[in-house]
Amino acid sequence: MEALAGRLEQIAEYTGRVISWATLLMVLITFLVVILRYVFDLGWIALQESVDYLHAAVFMLGAAYTMKHRGHVRVDIFYQKMSPGSRAWVDVLGTLLLLFPVCVFIFWISWEYVSNSWAVLEGSPEAGGLPGVFLLKSLLLLLPLTLGLQGIAALLRSLVLLRGQHPQSAADD
Repeated sequence: MEALAGRLEQIAEYTGRVISWATLLMVLITFLVVILRYVFDLGWIALQESVDYLHAAVFMLGAAYTMKHRGHVRVDIFYQKMSPGSRAWVDVLGTLLLLFPVCVFIFWISWEYVSNSWAVLEGSPEAGGLPGVFLLKSLLLLLPLTLGLQGIAALLRSLVLLRGQHPQSAADD
């Protein structure tokens, strides 16, 4: 279980590290848009839309990485005072009763929306906009998949802890 959890966490780690470069690109493009608009009185819809695409990618593909490193906001008034075993039980129940159902719901509710977009290879409604709206919408399916995989890794780590073994969590690295 430990080895499988490690392999699953590598997916979130790799995705998060790669997508983190999109934040730098997003800042640079935003800077370029501002310079072009206010210094040269120029603007390109596609350039502006690319910032939205990058923002969506960072948010959607970075969620599993953030979960792996326990970076999501949580109210842990009680959790921080619990024993490791109790924390593991909270993590197991939270993963099974909250994370997995939400991932399934997001995937299920997004499937037709994304499929319809792919069917027509949807592009930007703006003249000069980016043609890949269908790719952007696909992130709605990648979010629950990557979060679900990271949830499986977290679940496995909690189960290992509950079985009496002491896993070396990748978040502790």
